[in-house]
Amino acid sequence: MIKTLIFDFGDVFLTLNKAATDNHLKRFAITDLDQELLEINRSYEKGMISSKSFINHYTNRFPVLTEHSFIEAWNSILVEFPDHRLEFLKKIKASQKFKLILLSNTNELHIDWVKRNISFYEEFKSNFDQFYLSHEIHYRKPDQDIFKFVLNENKLNPNETLFIDDTQEHIQSAKSLGIHTWHLKAATEDITELFTKKANII
Repeated sequence: MIKTLIFDFGDVFLTLNKAATDNHLKRFAITDLDQELLEINRSYEKGMISSKSFINHYTNRFPVLTEHSFIEAWNSILVEFPDHRLEFLKKIKASQKFKLILLSNTNELHIDWVKRNISFYEEFKSNFDQFYLSHEIHYRKPDQDIFKFVLNENKLNPNETLFIDDTQEHIQSAKSLGIHTWHLKAATEDITELFTKKANII
């Protein structure tokens, strides 16, 4: 019996355009990011470097970028948060059947954008018993450590826990610890289908 639901944020509740940042940077003739930049991105997502240092790394590396143009490119991945997903979450909360946890790989610039542009962000957040953002807890998916952290912090039984995420690599990591999963395919599925798609275990 599932007692805890762990949700990803991006492309589960918040609609993303995952190609947008790369496409935006191509306008400045910036194409493939090398291993150093990918590692900088991961460090920023884990809160290991400040937003200022992160921005400076890109603007120093690519003088064609201003702070404003880089932030615009970085945040272009973020699209919208459809109201019906919030309403669905509120219904789950009202049922009092599950412990609700959010577990998101994100960063300060993205969350700042969400706070400015999603009027009901605080209402959304209030529906969760725990709200974990990678840059605040210094872990990120798909590392097993982040799942172990959530399980231990909340004294969860993996077999009574369902994790919902749109990234296969994250799903596999959670599965390896015995957590039930739903690999939500954002292009064709919606979080509101949860109780249909996973009717066999919920």
